[in-house]
Amino acid sequence: MANLNLRRSENVSGDFYVDTTCIDCDTCRWMSSEVFTRDGEQSAVYHQPNNEKQRLAALQALLSCPTASIGTVDKPQDIKEAQLSFPIPIEENVYHCGYHSEKSYAATSYFIQRPEGNILVDSPRFTPPLVKRLEKMGGIRYMYLTHRDDIADHQKFAQDFGCLRILHESEISSSTRDVEIQLSGEEPFNLTSELLIITVPGHTKGHTVLLYKNKFLFTGDHLAWSDRLKQLVAFRNFCWYSWDQLRKSMPKLTNYSFEWILPGHGRRYHADVVTMQQQLKKCIQWMETV
Repeated sequence: MANLNLRRSENVSGDFYVDTTCIDCDTCRWMSSEVFTRDGEQSAVYHQPNNEKQRLAALQALLSCPTASIGTVDKPQDIKEAQLSFPIPIEENVYHCGYHSEKSYAATSYFIQRPEGNILVDSPRFTPPLVKRLEKMGGIRYMYLTHRDDIADHQKFAQDFGCLRILHESEISSSTRDVEIQLSGEEPFNLTSELLIITVPGHTKGHTVLLYKNKFLFTGDHLAWSDRLKQLVAFRNFCWYSWDQLRKSMPKLTNYSFEWILPGHGRRYHADVVTMQQQLKKCIQWMETV
């Protein structure tokens, strides 16, 4: 819970604030960009919400903050409405889970609702309001994990929902040795006719991405949009295995069509197929220069 005594002086006056425990993860800034900004090396409130839409987004950011660094001076009477808004629709049957976990440095988790069985992409915090919402939406059949960094509370979700977890064998550690489906090799893996897992070693040795309906690409920490550079990027300074391997992996994605980049870290990106391919090729060229 945020501490009013630790309220950053950079916040504007008013109800919402960020305290000094902020880890600069960027979650609140992209979830509620009209309220939160970066000031120094932490977030701060630069504009108090002035309508219902802004207030809901600010409350969603508050609930999603991995370190509970966002608070309100007055107890929010509409917090339950915000809780019920999760998971947040992105497009069609794809949702943003919210409730980011400090265990995965605030990585974004997603939920795909399907008649054949729902899929949780990477792990959010295991928190009762979200768990209840996922239960009402049909539970979880598969829990797909892009790589070892964004697994957070995967064990709790597996125990509660009885879902089958999916992770490449190169990412297995003592905390994931019980994962039910362990992928191997570098060939694409068809989970279903609409779900293709593509190996993209680089950020970590066994990193994979998930392509859904040739439209949504869940990229983990392999690829994301940079607002600062205004282009798709890979994380050179946060590459834990091999930057050369990451550069070799990226062109694989030019063989597929998709309209959404939905990352674990970094910002999402939406464009038509042609523009997406252009941006992807621009990213590949840029990677040769960094």
